[in-house]
Amino acid sequence: MKQVQKGFTLIELMIVVAIIGILAAVAIPQYGDYTSRARAGAAAMELDSVKTAIALCFTENGNVLTGCNAGALGVPNITITRNITAVASVTNGVISVTTGATTAAGTNLTSVLTPSFTAGDSVLTWVNSGTVCNSARGNKVGQNGCATAT
Repeated sequence: MKQVQKGFTLIELMIVVAIIGILAAVAIPQYGDYTSRARAGAAAMELDSVKTAIALCFTENGNVLTGCNAGALGVPNITITRNITAVASVTNGVISVTTGATTAAGTNLTSVLTPSFTAGDSVLTWVNSGTVCNSARGNKVGQNGCATAT
């Protein structure tokens, strides 16, 4: 009786390992970009309540942003989370934080939200001038106040 060969050859196993390696080499950097963009978006959402409080402070203060600081005139202090890792300041309506979004090298991206008001408008407009305006790992142009992206 002849025995039938069962199993895979070494070449077949090496080909499978090579294919998995190629897929991992592409997927891991893409996953890092994805998680960084998700944290940038989540940080922007977590700042929405502070932006609303600053808008109310602005209205109640006679259309003046002076004094609309964290912990004053109804503006809350910002809580540290996975998405907002540090708060630089909330002064006269300008919000400056460090986000959980990172560059490919691991440096955290910052978000600097500056309110502006045009006479005749009914809302404050927010411009984000921080490094979180990064088309690869942060917010793209038009997202969360980013006028330009790197």
